[in-house]
Amino acid sequence: MLVTLFRLLSHLPLTVLHAIGTVLGWLVYLASPSYRQRLDANLSRAGYNDERRCAVAEAGKSLLELAFVWCAPPARVLATTRVENWDLAQAALDAGRGVIFLTPHLGCFEIIAQVIAARLPLTALYRPPRKNALKPLIEGARSRPNLLLAPANLGGVRTLLKALKRGGAIGLLPDQVPQHGEGVWADFFGAPAYTMTLPAKLQQMTGAAIILSYAERLPGGRGFVVRFAPCVPSQATTPEGQARAINAAMEDLIAHCPAQYFWSYNRFKTPPGVTPASGAETQP
Repeated sequence: MLVTLFRLLSHLPLTVLHAIGTVLGWLVYLASPSYRQRLDANLSRAGYNDERRCAVAEAGKSLLELAFVWCAPPARVLATTRVENWDLAQAALDAGRGVIFLTPHLGCFEIIAQVIAARLPLTALYRPPRKNALKPLIEGARSRPNLLLAPANLGGVRTLLKALKRGGAIGLLPDQVPQHGEGVWADFFGAPAYTMTLPAKLQQMTGAAIILSYAERLPGGRGFVVRFAPCVPSQATTPEGQARAINAAMEDLIAHCPAQYFWSYNRFKTPPGVTPASGAETQP
């Protein structure tokens, strides 16, 4: 049912989808106290209170545009993008190094995998949906040529490692809350956030380059600007220090278009089985 709905919506112009998304964003914000509280709290924590009105609208756009990104023909999707600084990644690949693309929940982050896969094979880590009804949408609709989805488990990590050792490219969402034992507590906008250690571990094991990426949503449904940026190597030797360096890099990216970050995401939660950090949230 959801796949059918998304396929129907994908025929609409991006301008229309973003207009509907703006209305939907406000409806959800006004109707859901828990959603509203989390979005407001996260904006306040990060010092972006002035972005609230825009952030509510952008959140709605991010949902509706998924129908376009996942279900429209790849050529039509890619035609809405402008790419900047791809040469950073290409230089690493030409040197025989693998590339770890780190993409936070910023802008139209779902479109970045397609932009990369249009240039070279990409293995992207993803978390399988808990509800079986969502699998055809989350897994099937995301399927694209040159794009391999690796589940967030031990087998998926091995797949990522193999790709990097071959000099290939992988994609990770560094601000996704990991499971028990897969992260450490590190500050994110001044508060403890359970943060994955996988990017630093993979980089140390393979010598791969770390490239940051995000896709800024242009106003009026005019498309997206996909930007790539180098990640300054961290001198930290502890997992906590390395995780903090990754979080700092994410903060810098978010500053470019703060209203487009996924502020309603429960980034500061304590996962089951993890000892809470001082000041950390404990809701599941």
